[in-house]
Amino acid sequence: MKRRTFLMTAGAAARALAADTPRVGVIGSGGRGRLLTSEFKEIGAQMNAVCDVYEPNLQAGLKMASTGAKSYSDYRRMLDDKSIDAVIIATPDHWHAQMAIDASQAGKDMYVEKPMCHLPGEGFRMAEAVRRHKRICQVGTQRRSGSLFIEIKEKYARPEVLGEVRLVNSWWLNHLEQVRRGPLQGPLDWKQWLGPAPRRPLDEVRFLNWYHYHDYSGGLLVGQAAHVIDCIQWYMNSPMPAAVTCSGGQGNIGGGEIPETATMTVEYPENYIAVFTLGYKAMRYHTHNDQMKQFHGSKARLDVAREGFALWPQSAEVRIAPSAQFAKDRKSTRLNSVTSVNLV
Repeated sequence: MKRRTFLMTAGAAARALAADTPRVGVIGSGGRGRLLTSEFKEIGAQMNAVCDVYEPNLQAGLKMASTGAKSYSDYRRMLDDKSIDAVIIATPDHWHAQMAIDASQAGKDMYVEKPMCHLPGEGFRMAEAVRRHKRICQVGTQRRSGSLFIEIKEKYARPEVLGEVRLVNSWWLNHLEQVRRGPLQGPLDWKQWLGPAPRRPLDEVRFLNWYHYHDYSGGLLVGQAAHVIDCIQWYMNSPMPAAVTCSGGQGNIGGGEIPETATMTVEYPENYIAVFTLGYKAMRYHTHNDQMKQFHGSKARLDVAREGFALWPQSAEVRIAPSAQFAKDRKSTRLNSVTSVNLV
């Protein structure tokens, strides 16, 4: 290829690549919004706009975004920007639905942080708006795009391996003492932050800990179950549940109001039950084993954790190999140092 022809071809390719590069804005540039900003940049998106009603988050988001990104304090003005192709919605849960509906009407595709919405009825409104305006809306959960979980599903979450699965147990355990406290570090548009939530005077604790208040979130039960139950439905090829029953105790996290200890039982038309247990007053676990999904099959049990899995064949003898410390204490009733489990 002659040099002139190569340069012309390369120039055309560069222009085509630039045209195909998505131009994205982030709505809500707190910790999660900034993490998503960096990850979207990593896969080639131009992060051209940042919107937040809290000035410190806005400035931090602009530092994380692409060079020359525009700043907005009102997300509707960002949606008016014709140069933006798509938006990330990483706000508190109570804003997800309205922002997604408005983004659809503005012709934007969107990535919405889990959970999809705050109240069940909002989800139907979101879906209707996305379909009517022919947009793309992806809701983020932490399993479906992970290579480990894809491999487990393809190789092991299968009837020929597990047999019939009628029960799935799952849990997420950790420990949390109290909500965060502290003064705001800059200007906040409190009225706009409340949005569709009930009016109330400025409350720094609610702003810093919105996850623990019914007006803005479903709390830890919804936040953590969104990942786990979604993975169960994916592995079990279930489009949607038939019924859901929840039970929770009183709230024990100082300053919060949503129970941190709760259980949900989900019934599916595919003839199985999934049980999810939340326990944030348990001991603090390492992230390797703070959560679990156990698929109880008639041939085998499949345990899927955050970073690994185990397949337990039917009728296998289980040998628990204790640590040296446990061997010293074997006459006591304490079982505090199990280090490994071997199948023989």
